[in-house]
Amino acid sequence: MNEPTKPGQQPEENSPEAQAAQGILDFGSALTRTARGNVYCLTIIGQIEGHNTAPNTAKTTKYEHVLPLLVKLEESEEVDGVLFLLNTVGGDVEAGLAIAELIASMTKPTVSIVLGGSHSIGVPLAVAAQRSFAVPSAAMTIHPVRMSGTVIAAPQTYSYFQRLQERIVAFVSGHSAISAGAFEMLMLKKDDMAADVGSVIYGEEAVRLGLIDRVGGLAEGLECLYRQIGETKEARR
Repeated sequence: MNEPTKPGQQPEENSPEAQAAQGILDFGSALTRTARGNVYCLTIIGQIEGHNTAPNTAKTTKYEHVLPLLVKLEESEEVDGVLFLLNTVGGDVEAGLAIAELIASMTKPTVSIVLGGSHSIGVPLAVAAQRSFAVPSAAMTIHPVRMSGTVIAAPQTYSYFQRLQERIVAFVSGHSAISAGAFEMLMLKKDDMAADVGSVIYGEEAVRLGLIDRVGGLAEGLECLYRQIGETKEARR
């Protein structure tokens, strides 16, 4: 049995404390065990990295790390629920949508909290959990699908953009209370952004529009998650 690490003492290499510290360093994650249930906290931060590696100076969330981790959390008997903390600028559309689809398909209780911002493809990630929260100062940028780099100017390219955008609209409207039409209007709005079309909305407004379920932070998000965990355990009895 491992003794708890004393202040100023380095944890042993394979101790629970060392594993927890390594999890925070590698994935920005931590498992908390309480009498009400075991909660795994996972951060989705910076740029959602896709098939191309982001510069070393960029904070990233790597989909090749997150996807298998989500599968492990779904199957783990140690984890009762998952708390997602979001502060992301967006990034690769397909990678972000893949993570969002996997979160949405989890059967374990899930809660997301938007802190700072959840922009662009971060919007589907914010609504993918079973319940979503946003702090009042949280910002969410909603805009049409864009692509940087070389683009072939052909009808097929614009058709692909349109179909990809339709997938995002369908996902967001299917996992929140906002309608597809209202979300598209926010995407194409012309007044909010100086050099682009789209909208920037904040915590209370996101809730009022039906995009996010409730305004709240850590206390509210954890209370909601523990309540879901309790209901799940009760249903299994």
